[in-house]
Amino acid sequence: MQPLLNQLLNFLSIELTVMLTAALPIIELRGAIPVGMSLGMSPAHATVISFIGSMIPVPFILFTIRPIFNYLKKTKTFKKLVHKLTDKSMSKSGKIQKYGAWGLLVFVAIPLPGTGVWSGSLAAALLDMRFKWAFPAILVGNIIAAVIIMGLSNEAFKLFG
Repeated sequence: MQPLLNQLLNFLSIELTVMLTAALPIIELRGAIPVGMSLGMSPAHATVISFIGSMIPVPFILFTIRPIFNYLKKTKTFKKLVHKLTDKSMSKSGKIQKYGAWGLLVFVAIPLPGTGVWSGSLAAALLDMRFKWAFPAILVGNIIAAVIIMGLSNEAFKLFG
């Protein structure tokens, strides 16, 4: 009974590690999929767990970031940081403004640094994009990014061991 419990806890801790890694800004699933594979997960398993983890922050960002930013803009300590984050996000949001949900989908789908669910969610919130358009665009864009990263990671692991 004890070895089975240890195996279960070890398995769950690996999944939790990958899921929480995917929920982090900047790293997201682009870093979590290779982490999961390096911890012994199959590419598909690492991708699914990473996808779930990366989607966890999205509703929170979409619904809460504007009120939080508005409050923090009034503080001396965080005013500069909020303006910096807002300006950086808005400078990357040209295609999202022009193409709406389709632009957001493509923005999130491109697996490059500075794109992804955190940046996409922030841009959507700052552009006042409705949840019913923003969330599905982010979801589908993240699926596309996950498939791309899974394929690239799988090939890299085959090539380099």
